[in-house]
Amino acid sequence: MTGTPVRRGKTRRAELEDGVLALILEEGFAHLTLDDFAARLHCSKRTLYTLARSREQLVRAAVVRFFRDATARVEAAVTEDAPIRSYLEAVAAELAAASPAFFDDVASFPPAAEVYGHNTRAAARRIGELIEQGAADGTFRRVNAGFVADLVAAQMVRIQQREVATATGLSDSQAYAELASLVTAGLVRRT
Repeated sequence: MTGTPVRRGKTRRAELEDGVLALILEEGFAHLTLDDFAARLHCSKRTLYTLARSREQLVRAAVVRFFRDATARVEAAVTEDAPIRSYLEAVAAELAAASPAFFDDVASFPPAAEVYGHNTRAAARRIGELIEQGAADGTFRRVNAGFVADLVAAQMVRIQQREVATATGLSDSQAYAELASLVTAGLVRRT
């Protein structure tokens, strides 16, 4: 029976991390205190302190996990025949799991906004790489990849900062789907 309490502890920790993430994705986090998290997750505050030293660190860790896991799934979804469309559509699908309240709270909480911003910049760099690859192999027409990547990055930042939602009413997920359609249509080589 050696190791059973450790496994049980790891399982419970994973359950709590999953619970925190599910809770904040569904309803945001600005209104939640550590007491609220503990009550909703059926644990003590002391147990939550094993995950993070403060509510802010608990939220930031969950946001980091959301984007880290989403990034891995997005990369796995990239296809050779439609790399940019598949990439941006995968981003849209991942962001669809989160509520508008989550994105509003992320935008207004600097530690979480910094995480989203970091991921947005990394995604923009990845789009630039995909554009360069597509132009080099003839999938896309010749374009200034740096310019297109910068244009996409600017829109991604606007999505991240909730400007697109305010201006259009589109969710982050919907905005990424529209961006995928627009960018792909503009890059595809016409025969």
